Amino acid sequence: MTDRDEQFHDFVLARRAQLVRTATLLTAGDRHLAEDLVQQTLTKLYVGWPAFRRADNPEGYVRRALVNALTDERRRIWRRRERSMAQLPDVPAQAGSVEADGAERLRRALKDLPPRMRAAVVFRYFYDLGVAETADALGCSEGTVKSQTARALDRLRAVLTPHAPFLHQGVN
Repeated sequence: MTDRDEQFHDFVLARRAQLVRTATLLTAGDRHLAEDLVQQTLTKLYVGWPAFRRADNPEGYVRRALVNALTDERRRIWRRRERSMAQLPDVPAQAGSVEADGAERLRRALKDLPPRMRAAVVFRYFYDLGVAETADALGCSEGTVKSQTARALDRLRAVLTPHAPFLHQGVN
């Protein structure tokens, strides 16, 4: 095994679980798509390992690669086609707690946001990144991050109110 392979292997062992968590949030809970995005990101990262090692902000580099993988995935033509089914799939009834119900409602509300708007919210509020770091991850201006975040919070409030008082506590 080369030194590069060892470095990459160590990186994957240390960071894969966190990447899957981030990707799961970015895909609004679609665990399968999240796994695919992480795999695509890690593949591109391995190919570009020297650039990653030289990056001033390795964390930002990885976040940007993950968002780019999501954007690429959403652009695929087969993704845009609706899949018809003869019957609706059975959904098991879950006896969940109020907290689990709230988390599910939030996941569904996040899923309704456009991917880049969702990414702005995830990076700003789930990972507590600043506006500049989020702009770097999304490859856009800080003003775009601010406007996307404000619009996203407005949409989330509209869907979740009055059941989500945490959205009214000065998150802007």
